[in-house]
This record gives sequence, structure tokens and C-alpha cells, in this order.
Amino acid sequence: MSQLSFKGHTVIVTGAGGGLGKAYSLLFASRGANVVVNDVSQAAAQKVVDEITKAGGKAVTNSASVTDGEAVIKTALEAFGAVTILINNAGILRDKGFKNMSDQEWDQIMAVHLKGSYSCARAAWPIFQKQGFGRIVNTASAAGLYGNFGQANYSAAKMGLVGLTKALAAEGARFNIKAMVVAPMAASAMTETIMPPEMLANLKPEFVAPFVLAITHPEGADANGRIFEVGAGFIAEIRWERSKGQYFKTDKTFTPSAVQEKWEKIIDFDTDPEHPQALPDFDIKAKIAESSKVSENPQGSPEVRFDGKTVIVTGAGSALGRAYALQYARLGGNVVVNDVNEKAAQAIVDEITKAGGKAVAAVTSAEDGEGIVKVALDNFGGAHVLVANASVARPSAFEKLSEKDWDEVLAVHLRATYKCAKALWPIFLKQKYGRIVTMGSQAGLYGLPGLANYSTAKAGILGFTKTLAIEGKKYNIFANVVIPSAGTAAGLGRGGINVAAVKEEYVAPLVGYLSSDSNDETTGGIFQVAGGWIAQIRWQRTGGHGFPVNRPLQPEHIISKWKTITDFDDGRATNPGSTQEAFMQIAENFGNVDENAASGSDSDNPYADPEDSEVVANAKKEVQEPVEFSYTERDVILYNLGIGATEQELQWTYENHEEFAALPTFGVIPQFQASAGLSFDFLPNFNPAKLLHGEQYLSIKAPIPTSGELVNEARLMEVLDKGKAAAVTAIVETKDKHSGKVIFENQSTLFIRGSGGFGGKRTGKDRGPASAENSPPKRKPDAVVEEKTLPIQAALYRLSGDTNPLHILPEFAAVGGFDKPILHGLCSMGISGKHVLKTFGEYKDIKVRFAGVVYPGETLVTEMWKEGDKVIFTTKVKERNATVLAAAAATLVNPGSSVKAKL
Repeated sequence: MSQLSFKGHTVIVTGAGGGLGKAYSLLFASRGANVVVNDVSQAAAQKVVDEITKAGGKAVTNSASVTDGEAVIKTALEAFGAVTILINNAGILRDKGFKNMSDQEWDQIMAVHLKGSYSCARAAWPIFQKQGFGRIVNTASAAGLYGNFGQANYSAAKMGLVGLTKALAAEGARFNIKAMVVAPMAASAMTETIMPPEMLANLKPEFVAPFVLAITHPEGADANGRIFEVGAGFIAEIRWERSKGQYFKTDKTFTPSAVQEKWEKIIDFDTDPEHPQALPDFDIKAKIAESSKVSENPQGSPEVRFDGKTVIVTGAGSALGRAYALQYARLGGNVVVNDVNEKAAQAIVDEITKAGGKAVAAVTSAEDGEGIVKVALDNFGGAHVLVANASVARPSAFEKLSEKDWDEVLAVHLRATYKCAKALWPIFLKQKYGRIVTMGSQAGLYGLPGLANYSTAKAGILGFTKTLAIEGKKYNIFANVVIPSAGTAAGLGRGGINVAAVKEEYVAPLVGYLSSDSNDETTGGIFQVAGGWIAQIRWQRTGGHGFPVNRPLQPEHIISKWKTITDFDDGRATNPGSTQEAFMQIAENFGNVDENAASGSDSDNPYADPEDSEVVANAKKEVQEPVEFSYTERDVILYNLGIGATEQELQWTYENHEEFAALPTFGVIPQFQASAGLSFDFLPNFNPAKLLHGEQYLSIKAPIPTSGELVNEARLMEVLDKGKAAAVTAIVETKDKHSGKVIFENQSTLFIRGSGGFGGKRTGKDRGPASAENSPPKRKPDAVVEEKTLPIQAALYRLSGDTNPLHILPEFAAVGGFDKPILHGLCSMGISGKHVLKTFGEYKDIKVRFAGVVYPGETLVTEMWKEGDKVIFTTKVKERNATVLAAAAATLVNPGSSVKAKL
């Protein structure tokens, strides 16, 4: 086919200052489009615009926040008089384990990803309608589709965008407005924090951008309302798959115990699975007819009950919430009936107590998670189950959907679910038990015209719940989603009110089973229930198509393979259930090369440098075997004690504390053996006795597990010839053994005396915070912390893997010229890192230069200066007034926050 031209089109790309957004902008411009390069960094946006205009293209910058969609669209209209394509690409990360996630970190993600995408699309929508053409691409992610540890906020937002897209696709079809979802896997400012360089090299944004052009061109592939996973030259479509399910007799014997009895059949996908993609997704009358044929409901044993359990049901004043509350009370549970309507809530409480049950009202917004949980604790002394049911609808055509109606629906559904789960999470962790059932909707699965806000919120709950399931599983905290259809909502109109089979009480048995002790396996699932029928829903992905990774990918290549990319029936379809499973197929394409295409000789070496001498270039190509590191909570405690944590600081020394965590500099420990295993024999006159540890940089790229199995991959990063010496920087990527996610990155710079003269570079590259000079400001420190080390500090630190006899044997220390064994420099770094944490809060990286030695028993004094998002610090020995850590700094996670580590 002829090359696709975008001449006459105006494209807005948000978050376009780098990564994917930049790649989209450049490719659209190269095909003739006018491009609005939006980024909150005016400088970054201008660089992209300059690159476009220098090449003869047309582009302008816009630095408005994406939450101000009107301002973004206005730039397009003023500069080019039109807008035809919107790429909602702007994104941020605020990764954090759920127990430590703050409301601010939740709200920031929702604002940029969800509110920003809504705001820009809403501002463009009337223009698209008027001209009878528009294309919207929303950016999801694997974390949204499958959930991901440490990304509850991000998962919720990214899955919410799936619901928004499907709603816009349904509503916009008659105006020739199409909306699509791309879940990209590509190198960017966000992904570089969680992936190693060698992986990023295969995940070029240039492999994603052609796909976006292929689905947004007027003559391109039709992807309306569809979801695609794209990365490393691999492209596949993903859709819902539903089990055939099971039917139940809709009478009083339809109980959680009856659901338990048929559970294996409910989750059986081997027999005639369905693939619903839009509403109506089933024939409710047919479901009722089938359930009416069931003669009895056998009961599982033992009976599902809730004796001694306290259950919180939000939005419990009527309808489904009422049915849930009555069922739990009938089965022995203590029930907290939450509703904003005091009269309605109290009526349910009275109904329960009159029947001999136990219940109390919590009259407050479902967003008041802390208040609701307090009612449970004050009245029943505990909490075990959350049914997040609160709901509100604000239907509106998208062009009329107000910001108020958007905010209210997202608050009641998505934020309220987060707030209630957040308030309960510490309790669930402490008791190592919890059950959460959230309420989804068919609107969230398939989108509904006129319900863009509701579809977004309900889809967001899916992503959020999946991540809760992942984070909670090892603590016996299970989370599942129920898609209910009852009453008029079941699809029978107002006449459905009188149909017994669609009563709310026949949704309750599924909710009851999922939230019970009897459910000891199922978590992270999505289940649909209606008219006596229950089925499970999961993802199905095509076998897709992989393009060669060593030649440029073009939109035309994608269109030519469209049938293969979207074929679910060729026997290659899979059912990925996690981000790791989903990524495996993408990673398999890394080796897909076209033998006839030229490829760079250094494609396997992410640290190749044309200025390197031959001896260094060859040394960099050497790859040592990965080194595994397994550890338990005991090892975390040993490390924390080794850098001065005390019995008073239980969050660092008691494994059952609800905030138990590794101190952040624990990240230097797993990489010990890997970095020590690198060979420096390529250097002339190499003598290990002349090796000095010069600098250490640690980047914390994901929440730190308190136990796990890690894999360390070490490479030479930079080798400098200093004349009479060599300066060697090694990098170690520490990944989770099972998921492949990068947890830590360490860069260690070693100064090796007598090993210079091999040629090559003398001056290193700017490695950002890893090589920053971090000169203290010329003012008094903003904070100073003193800590006297223990006489046994070096011996204690050795238990974390330090095998150097310099830190324990007096004879060996004497050979090195020291009066007695010295403290490991990384121990001093850990102590000072602890001081920064306790004074200014969490940080995402830390760098130090080792300037002197510390003898166990001496007092360390850390002087700190806060400069923007960075804390610069210097550490001295008080007794000798000797500087031991210099050029040191840590980059704060929340630089504007006053929150510090709990003491």
C-alpha cells in the first residue's frame, strides 16, 4: 500500500517531551501532520519542536497540565485551526506498596492519567463531532490489565482508561470518532526506573509509534474500542473471555455454601467459553430460563458462615448493599451498614437486630474509610471483610459531561474503594486475614455511551483490585471483583422488578462465598452473576505478530499484518494472568532479527562507548553469570541492626510490625557477590590490594520486599584511564527472580592505583545523580544528626554479607595501615541514609563518595541541606573532625511533603 500521509491533520500528543510522546510527535510530523507537543516541561517540549521544525515539519509547544484540557486544545486551534487526533500519553509514576501509599500519591496518579485524559478528550469532543472525524488513543499498561505489586494507584488509573476508551468508542461511533487503547512496553523516563538497560535497548519507542499511526489514519486499521499490547516489535490484541458458568435454583437454598459446592465448574474455561465484547453481553431471559431448570442447590460442607467476623458493607442502605448486609447477618456476621442516608442505614440495622443479628450504622461518605473502620472497631473490636458497594450514577452525553459529574462518580466508586481498603489494610496485615469484594459493572468491562465517568470508575476498580490481590495474597488477604446484574439493571426494564430470579438477594451468595474462609484460593478474579447464573471472566490475547527488531517498523507493515495481529481463532491465543506472563511473549521477540538487515556490532552491549580503547571495549562485552540472592525477614532485621536500628524502632526490627520494612540502603546488600565477581584482569598491573572503593550510587526502583529471591546482573559501565590509575564504574541490576522487575540499581566506582596507561577516556560521562558533585550550600546545615556507633558495629554489619577481613581481623587491618579493623564504608552510608530518612522522609536514590575511615565506636555526624528534591549531606567523625562521606545526596520521593519516617 502507499505510504500513509497525515498532511492536513493536527495531532496533539500529551507528555511528549521524551520517550513515547516524543516518538509519536516525530513520526506524525515526518508524515506531514501538524503537531502540538504538550509537556509540563517547556524546555523538553521545545527540544522536540525544534527537532521537528529543523527537519521541515510543523509543530508548536504547549506546557499546560493535561488536567486543563481546554488550554491544550486551544493551542492546537490557535496554531493550526483544527485538531483531528489526540494521543493521551502523559503519565507519571508514584509506586509504593499499598500499606505505605499516601492519599497524595493516589490522587496525583488519578489526576494525570484519568482526569487528564478525560479533560483533553472532553475539550476535543465537540470539535470532533462537528467535523465528523476524530481519533483518540489512550495509554494503558500491563499493570492496569493484570495488576502489579507496588502500583495500586497506577493499575487503577491505567485500567480506568480502558473503561473510558470503550465508552468513548461506543458513544463516538456515529460521529466517526474512534477511541483505542494501547498498552505499550517501551523505554521512557518512567520505564527506565524499573528496567535494566539491556532490556530497554529492545523496547524502543520507535516500535510503538508506528502502531499508533496505523490505527489513527482515516484509511488505517479499524481498532475502535479495542485493546492492544505493543512492544519490542510484538503486537497483539486482548479481549475478555468468560467461562460458560453454572446455574443455580433461585430460592432460599441459593447460598454461599451452594456456590462453594459448584465452584470448580464456575471457573472452568475448558467448555465452550464465550467472548462478550459489548452490551448486551448475555440474554438475561435465557439465563433465567436455564436456572429455572435446576431442581436443587446442593450445599458445600462445612457451611459457609461468618460467626465472629465483622463485615463492612458500603452503600448498604438499599438494593444490593441491603441484600449483602442481611445475608452476612443471617450467617452470623457482625455487620457495619454504611450509607450517607441515616434513615436508610438505620432501617437495615433495625431489620437485622429485629431478626436477632448484630449490626451498626456508619452514616458517612464511603470516602471516609477511616471513619467507617472506626465504627467497626468501636462496636465489634475488629474488621475482617469489606464489600465496596457504594455507588452513584451521573449519566451524560460526553460533550456535556461536567467536571463535577466526573469527579463525583470517580470519588464515590474508585476513591471510596481505595479509602476503605486503605483504612483496613493495616488491620488485615496485622491479623494476616482479610477479604475484599469490590463491585464492577458491565459498563466497566465494555463501556456504555452516556456513562464515560461510570465506565472509567468501574474499570479502575478492576485494576485496583487485581493489585490488592497480588500484594495481599501472602498475608491471606484476598480481593475479587463481582459484576452484578439485578433488578432493573439486569436488562428486563421496569418489568424486571417482579421477576424473582433477578432479585438482589441472588447476587449476594457469590459475594458471600468470595469473602468467606471457605475461599482459600481464589483472589484477583472477576466474576459475573445474574438470574441464577455465575461465570468467571479473564483476558484472552491473540498470538499476535512479531516484527524484526533490527529494522525500522513502519505503519504500513502493521496494516499488512492486521489479520494475524487480531486473529483469536488461529490456535495461538493465550490467557496471560499477570504482567510477567504478558511480558514473556513480548520478550520472546527480542531475538527476532532479519538476517538481511544490518545491525550494530554493539547491540548486545548497552554501555559501549566509541571513545573506549580496544581493551576496555572487549572487557565491557564480557557478561558474567547472574548471581542469585535469597533472603528472609531475618536478614532484613540483621541489616537494619547493622546500620544502627534499635529495639525502639520496631518498624525496622520486628517482623510483625504493621510497617515492617527494610531500610532503603538495604539495596547495597544483594549485589555484593555480583559486583565482587567482576574481573579487572584486563587492566595493566592490576593488584587488588591497591583497589579503593571511591563512590557508591544506589537507585531504589520498586518497593523493597521484606523477603524474596533476587537475581543480580553485573556489567562494566565505565572505565577511565587516569594516567597512573584506573577509575572503574560497575553497574549491578538487582531483579526479582520471578517477575524480572528491577528492584535496585547499584553503581560502584573503584579507584585502582597503578593500573593506568591503557588508553581511552580520561573523563567520564554525566551520569546524573550517580556522578553529581553535590557541593554543600554555603550556609548552616538544615539538620544535623549524631549517632555513636557500637564497638561491635563492624562485626554486626559483617552478618549482612561483608566477608572482608579488614573489618574484623586486627592483623589484616594492620597490614592495611589501620590501628584496628575499620567500619565498612557501606555501613557508614547506611547509617547516614537512615539519618536522611528519619529527617526528610523517603528517597529514591542515594550517592556517596568515601572520603575517610570510621573506627567502630566513633560518633558519626550527618550534616544535611535540603535543596529542592535533593538532600545534600556530609558525614564526619566527631572525635577526629574527619570527613568520611562527601559529595553525597539523596533524591526525595516527596520533596514537598513534611512526612518523615515513623520513629
